[in-house]
Parts: sequence; structure tokens; C-alpha cells
Amino acid sequence: MTRFLVVLSDVRPVEAQVRDERACPERRRQVVGANSREAADRIAGAFMALGMVRAGRQRVKVIAVGRRRRVLPADPG
Repeated sequence: MTRFLVVLSDVRPVEAQVRDERACPERRRQVVGANSREAADRIAGAFMALGMVRAGRQRVKVIAVGRRRRVLPADPG
């Protein structure tokens, strides 16, 4: 089963050409878990109504976590 995280984070100023979220992630303000994509989208919609998000100082991300890879059947031939 795929779970989702809804992350509200601060937008950092553009300092370099390349942004590497793994090396230097944006500061997280709020993280909420959801069991379905529909629930995650509703939470994200509520976050997007915040003034700081509408002003472009914060952003909302929906991230799928715990996704299982599909195992393809072996080729019998």
C-alpha cells in the first residue's frame, strides 16, 4: 500500500544553479501523513489556502512513500 506525506516547507532563495533537496533540503514547517491520494490532496488543498503559500514564501509537496515495486513475471521462453 502506498502512503503519502504532505509537506509544508519554506521556500529558500535561489542561491545556486542546482538545488539538491538531499544535500540541503528546505526547512519543513509541517508534515502530515495520509493513507490515500485523495486524502493527501485534500490536506494539500487546505495548506495551499494559507497566506504564506499564496504569497510564495512556503510550498506544499505531496510525496508518495512506501510504494512497492511491481514484480514482473519471468519470461518463460
